Amino acid sequence: MTASTPIVFIVDDDPSVLKALARLMRSAGLTAALFATPQEFLDRHDKNAPGCLVLDVAMPHINGLELQQSLAATGSELPVIFLTGNGDIPMSVRAMKQGAIDFLTKPVNDSDLILAIHDAIAKNKAARKAQAKLNELQQRLAMLTPREGEVLSHVVSGKKNKHIAADLGTAEKTIKVHRSHLMRKLKAGSLAELVKLAVQSSPPD
Repeated sequence: MTASTPIVFIVDDDPSVLKALARLMRSAGLTAALFATPQEFLDRHDKNAPGCLVLDVAMPHINGLELQQSLAATGSELPVIFLTGNGDIPMSVRAMKQGAIDFLTKPVNDSDLILAIHDAIAKNKAARKAQAKLNELQQRLAMLTPREGEVLSHVVSGKKNKHIAADLGTAEKTIKVHRSHLMRKLKAGSLAELVKLAVQSSPPD
């Protein structure tokens, strides 16, 4: 197993369910990590590992929904698939509204679960790729000088060089030099791409 191997984290307080799901993961060629309680998962799981979480709903002390909320509070993007008994469906609907990928009724259909897991792993891979791209962009932005940062904010607002120069009290040719540095440092091939990169790096409202 490598650091990039997706892991199916499974949390269920029923040992027979854990055993059956572990066997199913092996037969599907998936790597699984088993946890008997939500607290054990919180204590032991690798937060940086790619994959997804298969989570029982009704468990003592910390239930599945509370674990989902706890992960969300830490900024975790690990996709969650809930396994539920019929009586847990109202709780599972709440879980879906809070971002769960799917919820499946016990006894779970093997093919449905494997399909949901592959979907969740694909979503996690895409999210991790997007985050890595954003991290790289933010590292490039950190290389900008304070003045380059000022020029970038004016460029993003749609101002022309002469107007930026007037606002910043400098020569238009100096602004052109700053823009050239911005293009190089941010690896932008065009003004439109430069603006797009700056917008992508901005935190959501």
